[in-house]
Amino acid sequence: MKPLYNIFSKKKTKVIKKPEKIIIDYREKNSLLISVLIKKGFEIEFRELKVADYIINNIAIERKTVSDFINSMINKRLVNQIEELQQYEDKLLVIEGVDEQELYPENNGVNPDAIRGFLLSIALKYKIPMILTKNHEDTAKFFSILSRKKQKEPQLNVKKKALNNKEQAQFIIEGFPGIGPKTAIKLLKEFKTIKNIINASEKELKKVIGKKAEVMKRIIEKE
Repeated sequence: MKPLYNIFSKKKTKVIKKPEKIIIDYREKNSLLISVLIKKGFEIEFRELKVADYIINNIAIERKTVSDFINSMINKRLVNQIEELQQYEDKLLVIEGVDEQELYPENNGVNPDAIRGFLLSIALKYKIPMILTKNHEDTAKFFSILSRKKQKEPQLNVKKKALNNKEQAQFIIEGFPGIGPKTAIKLLKEFKTIKNIINASEKELKKVIGKKAEVMKRIIEKE
């Protein structure tokens, strides 16, 4: 005789949980963080994000390694990125790798107090919370916790901050090797336009920027 099926059985049905989704800017594809997030079971979607590197539960996250943070602070790229983040109600700056690289180096030409002052400016002026993580695996743990928060629809109707004419000119001149913000401003102040800088002789450029003129002129004239 076949056993009767008990319709009142309390046997639990296994519920398959849908993986949490993280929207990631496609330029982050080579980051070690991505492989860790995939191992943790996240659904990864790469897009061209106008603002931020990661979006989790509509939280816009700008992620910087320590060296990238310092470099983008020096060339002022981070200021633009922070201003763009203001379009999001919830935003976060992650500085990754403080166990792997010194955040306040003494001998790289940047005053450690300038870095501390910039961090304070981000927190107080721009009201953006910051997290310092030990490495990419530690960053992934923070992202895991963020993903468990109540799900929100991603906000993607954000725009890049438009540069004015002066900022655009400076941005172009900073594209030359060894030309940082101060040098670019100095060149534009002296020669007024990009055209005048390009057409200036090496001797004229040297009066303003010294030996950097040799590299700059070589690139300008190279086929």
